[in-house]
Amino acid sequence: MDKEIRAFYTDNTIRVYQAYNRFIANEAVKKGTFGKGFKLDRMTWIKPSFLWMMYRCGWGTKENQEHILAVDIKREAFDFIVQKAVISAYSDKIGISYAEWKEQIKESDIRCQWDPERDMFGHPLEYRSIQLGLRGAAVQKYVNEWIAGITDITDYVKDLKEQKDCGIDISSLLPKEEVYNVRITK
Repeated sequence: MDKEIRAFYTDNTIRVYQAYNRFIANEAVKKGTFGKGFKLDRMTWIKPSFLWMMYRCGWGTKENQEHILAVDIKREAFDFIVQKAVISAYSDKIGISYAEWKEQIKESDIRCQWDPERDMFGHPLEYRSIQLGLRGAAVQKYVNEWIAGITDITDYVKDLKEQKDCGIDISSLLPKEEVYNVRITK
């Protein structure tokens, strides 16, 4: 199965998605970053795939995931995150020993998972989408430096879900995600 980062992005930002309860979402939109309701001491996962986020949060129907946020982060920050990420599950295909991987996991504040991408009905597709987990210094930078803007897209998501559930083809209404190539920095 191929691995691809597909996302909505501009020259300066890339969009990732997260789902939260109303308090955290409203505070984030108001502040332009996450506030006191957001737990800085936990791993937070960002997902550039809209449909994977919809699969994960049940189109905003899962408890404490009713509000969907589109978070635009600086591209250089996203590129840094991807380059520094350590894969979440060990495989001998990653080219290092289990002990070396365990040490990287212990030392890294960034995790990477590749999960089957989803279609609008939640069915797995033939390629994998990236999820990135941030903790420690990485989540601090995410909240305090890397976010360029936050938009609550909950109403948009609810409208799409309603149309989808009525049998309407919503594919033309989905975010225009394209293959994203990480810019390698030294």
